[in-house]
Amino acid sequence: MTRTLLVTGGAGFIGSNFVHHIVRTTDDHVIVLDKMTYAGNRESLADLPDDRVELVVGDICDEKLVDDLVTRSDAVVHYAAESHNDNSLADPGVFVQTNIIGTFTLLEAVRKHGVRFHHVSTDEVYGDLELGDPARFTEHTAYLPSSPYSSTKAGSDHLVRAWVRSFGVQATLSNCSNNYGPYQHIEKFIPRQITNLIDGVRPRLYGSGTNVRDWIHAEDHSSAVALILDKGRIGETYLIGADGEKSNKEVVELLLPLFDRAADDYDLVADRPGHDLRYAIEWSKLRDELGWTPSFSDFESGLEATVQWYRDNEAWWRHAKSATEAKYSAQGQ
Repeated sequence: MTRTLLVTGGAGFIGSNFVHHIVRTTDDHVIVLDKMTYAGNRESLADLPDDRVELVVGDICDEKLVDDLVTRSDAVVHYAAESHNDNSLADPGVFVQTNIIGTFTLLEAVRKHGVRFHHVSTDEVYGDLELGDPARFTEHTAYLPSSPYSSTKAGSDHLVRAWVRSFGVQATLSNCSNNYGPYQHIEKFIPRQITNLIDGVRPRLYGSGTNVRDWIHAEDHSSAVALILDKGRIGETYLIGADGEKSNKEVVELLLPLFDRAADDYDLVADRPGHDLRYAIEWSKLRDELGWTPSFSDFESGLEATVQWYRDNEAWWRHAKSATEAKYSAQGQ
């Protein structure tokens, strides 16, 4: 049966990939609610049909707007968040407002109208793991956030669970590892390195480059969220990963040969304050309970496809490049 999905943050990186996935794989109608901060981009939705996707520019903290849109929806998929760790160190207040108050506003609306809710979160709420440690995050790992970003996402996770238990809200949660793929803002690690290499600029790595992330292609994240929305058990949390652990140094060393550059052609810069050492996702619950597996199980092929997307879509990112690099330069990065 055709549904109407309200997708918050649907003009951002991960949200827009989800909207593309829904349009490609279902007959559902999508209402995108996005504040259109610097991280939102109308062009990320430009090639989607107007009769399937409606963009509403607005704030998830706007109670009346959220209430009106929820009444038109069969389910809400909540991607909207302030998500850049460096920005959260410079201006934590906006992270509290969007990630906590915004989530509260949405929860009150879905509670009022009895609408299904899925909350998209991050593995950063669990803190970090030691390098070389065989352990991975699970659904039972204790929360230990280390930045204003991850702490506000942890707070929003707790709100969702409390609204399920206290008020019977029909919600599920997912915590995902680091995403890469099309439509990602060039301030983020992988697209920044790719666009620097397109411009002939040496990549830069925080510290010694040994910090590890567990990478997943945004299309795989999208398919997992869609499956959880359809088949996930209410009140449950599902971790989404793809066994993509790579150090930042390894990622850059995989990128450089794609541009005919030597594998050591990069610079090291001062480390970021509170820089988490390692993330790693144990996602067997998602596999065993819902039967999900990633399509991009080979990180290298996914990375090559991502490089080609940024080569082919320079008009999408070029306008933001100078300002992004000026900001990093001012920070010595």
